[in-house]
Amino acid sequence: MSALVRVLLLLGLAASAAGAAPAWRWSLPDGVMPPPVPADNPMSAAKVALGRRLFYEADLSIDGTLACASCHAQKHGFADSIPTRPGVNGDPGRRNAPGLANVGWLPSLTFADPALTTLEAHAVVPLFGERPVEMGMKGAEAELVRRLARDACYVRMFRAAFPETRGAITVDAAVKALGAFQRSFVSFDTPWDRHRQGKAALPDAAARGARLFHGEAGCASCHAGPNFTDGRFHAVLPVGDDHGLGETTGRAEDEGRFRTPGLRNVALTAPYLHDGRAAHLADAITAHNKPIPAQDMDDLVAFLNALTDRGFVSDPRLSLPDRACGKRL
Repeated sequence: MSALVRVLLLLGLAASAAGAAPAWRWSLPDGVMPPPVPADNPMSAAKVALGRRLFYEADLSIDGTLACASCHAQKHGFADSIPTRPGVNGDPGRRNAPGLANVGWLPSLTFADPALTTLEAHAVVPLFGERPVEMGMKGAEAELVRRLARDACYVRMFRAAFPETRGAITVDAAVKALGAFQRSFVSFDTPWDRHRQGKAALPDAAARGARLFHGEAGCASCHAGPNFTDGRFHAVLPVGDDHGLGETTGRAEDEGRFRTPGLRNVALTAPYLHDGRAAHLADAITAHNKPIPAQDMDDLVAFLNALTDRGFVSDPRLSLPDRACGKRL
């Protein structure tokens, strides 16, 4: 691939098929390539705009009380602030809602199902899943479509986002828009990133914590890579009622294994662990059953605080939209 073509692709200016929505323009730091995008769901500004509105849309739940953003709040790094959130029928939640920073790059998307590897496939779970019931739309697919189709602005937005289907309002189109919006959750502007780029020094405590994290403490053996996750499934806690990966695979060796969560914006995503049992970062570190001296604990927490991207959690492009189709919502 020539350098010119690569630049055009990164800027979202490469020619698209006739009638297709304009390509998306990625804004990424040097050296970071765009996340994988499904061939049947190319990015576009119109699709991201539609997905943003749908992400905050409570009409995607059967009783109009829950939206995706109910469990994934921007100020918490698109995580939840409680251990597990009940569904629309009061069904208790099973697992803590993880943060969504750079979710488009993650190789798997849930704590215990490695088969869910795309945001589109994952969106179906809270919408239509039954174990647990979250948004409660199973069997109400036609009602979901009816709700969106009765809104003239949604009709316009689907037409802009999916010109290839003349804006057909379907469940498939809705989850594709949600997936596109979440791929725009780009978070690479933390004190740690600026330190790595040679733009700023870390505070002494955070620098010591970084050395511990990547060295003696062994955290990076699982929390590896740019998003601080190896994407694999590990058993670090006693097995309780939740069998984790073992529930999915049926294999005894997978009992109690859960996917390594990413740590970007982790200081904002409390509580921690798959069941939200750890209220504070120090509690989560202690739960890994590794004795940590008090000073080292403080330094590790200081480093984890240096993974906070304040611009990401205040970015108006990711927040609840207050306008659509030229009018206030």
